[in-house]
Amino acid sequence: MSLGGQQLLEYLEKLPGTAFRRLYQSPATALAIFRRMLSYHAKVIVRGLLYMPDPLPLPTLDIWFPPEAGGKIHRDRTIAALRSLHILQVSSPGKDRTQEIQITASFKKGLQLAFEGGGEDGSFGVPSSLPVDPTIDIGYLDKYARKKWDDILHYVVNSLGVQSSSEGVSGPKASVKELLLAGRLVERRPDTRTGIGITQAGFTFLLQESNAQVWTLLLLWLEAADHAADSGMDSIDMLSFLFMLSSLELGTAYDTSALTETRRNMLPSLVDFGLIYFPRDTRQFFPTRLATTLTSTASALRTVSSAFTAATANASGEPGTTTSASGATPADKTGTSKGIIIETNYRIYAYTTSPLQIAVLALFCQLNMRFPNMVSGRLTRDSIRQAIGFGITADQIISYLHAHAHQQMVRETTVTGKPVLPPTVVDQIRLWQLENERMQTTAGFLFKDFESTEEYAALSKYAEEIGVLVWKNDKRQLFFASKHEQLRDYLKSRKKGE
Repeated sequence: MSLGGQQLLEYLEKLPGTAFRRLYQSPATALAIFRRMLSYHAKVIVRGLLYMPDPLPLPTLDIWFPPEAGGKIHRDRTIAALRSLHILQVSSPGKDRTQEIQITASFKKGLQLAFEGGGEDGSFGVPSSLPVDPTIDIGYLDKYARKKWDDILHYVVNSLGVQSSSEGVSGPKASVKELLLAGRLVERRPDTRTGIGITQAGFTFLLQESNAQVWTLLLLWLEAADHAADSGMDSIDMLSFLFMLSSLELGTAYDTSALTETRRNMLPSLVDFGLIYFPRDTRQFFPTRLATTLTSTASALRTVSSAFTAATANASGEPGTTTSASGATPADKTGTSKGIIIETNYRIYAYTTSPLQIAVLALFCQLNMRFPNMVSGRLTRDSIRQAIGFGITADQIISYLHAHAHQQMVRETTVTGKPVLPPTVVDQIRLWQLENERMQTTAGFLFKDFESTEEYAALSKYAEEIGVLVWKNDKRQLFFASKHEQLRDYLKSRKKGE
């Protein structure tokens, strides 16, 4: 599962069962969760049970999970994932009866309608019957979405104003800025030129692929709607609308009059994010690639990572080098290398012309000179400590440099077997961070005060099986887990069966 899918999964797991029943009333939502959120084995279980009239005995699933495929542990994790999304029901264990499983009624009906066709008119959008402006094609929508998203990335990296006249960087709307501040992707810093600075979460956001970035921002939007009682918007309906948008066709105009008033009120915010293009004085809206790939594994737009290659290739005008609609570039046909060169004396040479990429480097590197297709600088103690002051970690900096390493450095690693980055540089970056940090924290929940040793043993074993156990102490009967929702349900089910 991609990072964007993992973020969405963590949000969904916190929702109550009533929210899922509302979500699954829409066939588009049931189909989107089936496509995006489920592993291969989870999909196999859902397909097998979808049209089964009676519950299936739980031991029967052992046939689908042989020892070479993970066995019982993998089976239990798959069932736990399906239960967390309220897709699967498991009967309580008993002494004289076998546990049974079945698909929940709401998800079963929604997915069947999605597979067979049916449900309410407009479940997957209503195409507009009005004339469409011929200039609004897929290329136009991609350029529009890229501009909107670049404005947000420039604000996060605090590079607003760098070549703004030539690059057309105008910055996101005030509502988007407030959302980024509320989500701690940026924070107010009086010592910076624009009064804002990037945080550790913001740097992580910047390095994500664009689909994960979009979901990060959308989940902040949903949480803001939950906390704002006077917003007039329902987060469950908002989420259902996002799933519906992901099923629409890129380049097609859709009728706004087919939407409810609540969903029409969502359109301005989605325009600010670049998910929707909304022509003035019309009853039409166009989903952009950012929206149509929400539940797809395809990348929506060019990421910070791929922009290094794309920006340099476009600037150098190499023959035969083109950029696709998604921003990716085909393999280099000229043999010219791209990326970042790092020397053992901490000097850095980055082949890029993108102001956004240069601004990212400036977060942790002291830049000295800029050439038509390259910038040079140096990693220093002060530049790394400045990045750490923003909340950026040494591992994030090292991962970034490794991901953007020059092709020649990668080829040399393949031949010699040496690390891509000079070990002295990697070690020194970590040492500079350790000057201020001596402890690593992990968010989670401490479980203690069990009624019996058997209860502790069963729950800690289950936590380990589903992959949420972080630490345990058998002597004191304590354990620490990263999540609690599935453990809570397991404990309730266990007590009912006693």
